[in-house]
Amino acid sequence: MTISVFILGYAVGPLILGPLSEIFGRSIVLQCSNLFYLAWNTGCGFAQNKSQLIAFRFLAGLGGSAPLSIGGGVIGDVWHPEERGKAIAIYSLAPLLGPVFGPVCGGWIAEKSTWRWVFWSTSIIDVAVQVLGVVFLQETYAPLLLERKARNLRKQDPEKASNTTFKTIYDKGDERTWKAIFSKALTRPFKLFALESIVQLLGVYMAFIYGVFYLFLTTMPMIFGEVYEEGPGIAGLHYIALGIGLTLASQINARLLDRSYKYFKQKNNGVGEPEFRLPSMVPGTIILPFGLLLAGWSAQHRLHWIATDIGIACVGAGMILTFQAIQTYVVDSFTLHAASALAAVSCLRSLAGFGFPLFAPAMYRVLGYGKGNTILAAASIALGCPAPWLFWKYGKRIRMSSSYAHVQKEESDLGKS
Repeated sequence: MTISVFILGYAVGPLILGPLSEIFGRSIVLQCSNLFYLAWNTGCGFAQNKSQLIAFRFLAGLGGSAPLSIGGGVIGDVWHPEERGKAIAIYSLAPLLGPVFGPVCGGWIAEKSTWRWVFWSTSIIDVAVQVLGVVFLQETYAPLLLERKARNLRKQDPEKASNTTFKTIYDKGDERTWKAIFSKALTRPFKLFALESIVQLLGVYMAFIYGVFYLFLTTMPMIFGEVYEEGPGIAGLHYIALGIGLTLASQINARLLDRSYKYFKQKNNGVGEPEFRLPSMVPGTIILPFGLLLAGWSAQHRLHWIATDIGIACVGAGMILTFQAIQTYVVDSFTLHAASALAAVSCLRSLAGFGFPLFAPAMYRVLGYGKGNTILAAASIALGCPAPWLFWKYGKRIRMSSSYAHVQKEESDLGKS
């Protein structure tokens, strides 16, 4: 429950923090959110009962959720589409490696010390991250930067400013008044989720992938503790297999995402489309169910732990290939409002990450690891294998019905020029 409620914070936080970054800027929202996480994560170590721990974990999840949506927005601000794939590959790997290597360290800390130091040690590292953020994290959101520039021009020459109106390409009437902030920016993720078909479809598929990932994270101690009879420290080392799968696939995909985008753009008379990110999804939809089957049946028949680890690595590889393709697709489609679009997508996926671990123990207790993972593999084949082909064929048609994806493209291109 303490893991699931943290992910529930991941579902709620981006819906607020994503649009706030499109009002006040990326940097300040990221840094304030990190401080909020730091305070409540430290508080988890001082919790006196389970209710306090659950409440503090939820609040820590709210603060820690900021990079899920804002990070993609920063990448959309800074990199051109032809360069964006490698940046997304590095960015998307980091938040997934955290839950992998965290249990490796946490298992030994809990075994050699106390569970409270699991939280305090991460808070100590977070302080270092916060200091680096204050020094190096600069603002990237184009509308805010241009607004600051216009404000400085007005201050530099007040006489000229009285006769001249300094406006940016993003100024549209009173769009940045407090009324507009609450009526447009803070409601944008909800509108995207409710009205944009492409966001809904991508969100549903991402929800399943993310749910499977967190199901694995929470059931791995059961597999290696009960089936292989290993202690918490040794059992935690098997998370490294998941990290290896995530890292290798991510580094290969980092090179292929931009290369395939440039190739298809050249074939399309120099016009880039978000659908050109989808080819890397294809191997991911095959590797993921294979890894589920291998890990599940290896644990069921008590094969050597290396077989289970290979399956777990394949799950990580399949997950990151799909994850990166979808994230880059969303950023390319909703560049100016990428933070809000990613917030809408991440809400559903985090809800799945909250729910899947809750039913996992009961499912495996009744079905066993083999049949349980077979059901997940069948679902991933049914959902995953048709997805890249359907988005490739119908994705542009769906996107063109979107007011956000269609209107923002010209503005975002102007902002980078």
